[in-house]
Amino acid sequence: MRAVVRREYGDTSVLHVEDVAEPALEPGHVIIDVAAAGVNMAEWHLMAGRPSVARLALGIRRPKLPVLGQDVAGVVSDVGEGVTRFAVGDAVFGSAKGSWAERAAANADLLQPLPPATSFEQAAAVPMSGYTALQALRAVGDVEGRSVAITGAGGGVGSYAVQLAAARGAHVTAVCSAAKAEFVRDLGAHEVIDYTTTDPTDPGRATRHFDAVLDFAGGLPLTRWRRGITPGGRLVLGGAENGGPVLGPLARSLQAPFTRGLKATTLVATSNGDDIAAVALGGGTLRSTRTATYTFAQAAQAVDALCAAIHPGKIVLVP
Repeated sequence: MRAVVRREYGDTSVLHVEDVAEPALEPGHVIIDVAAAGVNMAEWHLMAGRPSVARLALGIRRPKLPVLGQDVAGVVSDVGEGVTRFAVGDAVFGSAKGSWAERAAANADLLQPLPPATSFEQAAAVPMSGYTALQALRAVGDVEGRSVAITGAGGGVGSYAVQLAAARGAHVTAVCSAAKAEFVRDLGAHEVIDYTTTDPTDPGRATRHFDAVLDFAGGLPLTRWRRGITPGGRLVLGGAENGGPVLGPLARSLQAPFTRGLKATTLVATSNGDDIAAVALGGGTLRSTRTATYTFAQAAQAVDALCAAIHPGKIVLVP
């Protein structure tokens, strides 16, 4: 089968399409004919091997698993022992192993039926970004009537966090570029701060004091957020790509306990069947934020576009 692989760590020049062996079918798993696959910053980390501490698990010199991709939508083509929820021919979406391929193996517990009136491309844009946003809000607790700022609001995770926070009754301030202002307002943001011209931690206005901050961009020092968050408020560190080469976003997390007056939580999002079910489209709370589609052959361009934040929301790949 054709798949997007990288045999070494590096920039997007290491990505290419080649023929690889089809995935093995294990008990409790299904094989999916992939119709669409999501593109996340997680793939960039796996491609680049950054932060380098992650190579202890990924492979020190070169990647142990060459095929990338985790979000998937497609049709079940084979069913493993013990699987009763799905049958051959079912349209599904969720988390899989190596979804940037024509076929991928997935734990049946991490899949959901494709919602009615939802395309494969729309569904593939949801899983990782959706459950990450959900878990970030869970770390904050009840947000009804509270002021919540979301950095990276125009991106993948941020675009779902805006929707979820607004649906829970929060007053949402989206921090993003001016080019994505209308996009996040349409998702439910009450205010928008253009981070290129305005410091979101400026305490000069009451609207800049936040009860909680979901920081998916990671561009500001923790001491700056301390002055922008109300006493007792919480900062959720949801990741960043601008950390050092060794620890990456973990560097900020290690600083958090030593930043006096700041309550910070480091989010380590995990694929969870219940959370994937909770962010399934069609229930009225969420809508897909897929705005761009690339082919497998264009995977390098897709990742470059993701890193450059060219498109609002999510990017997906199709075979």
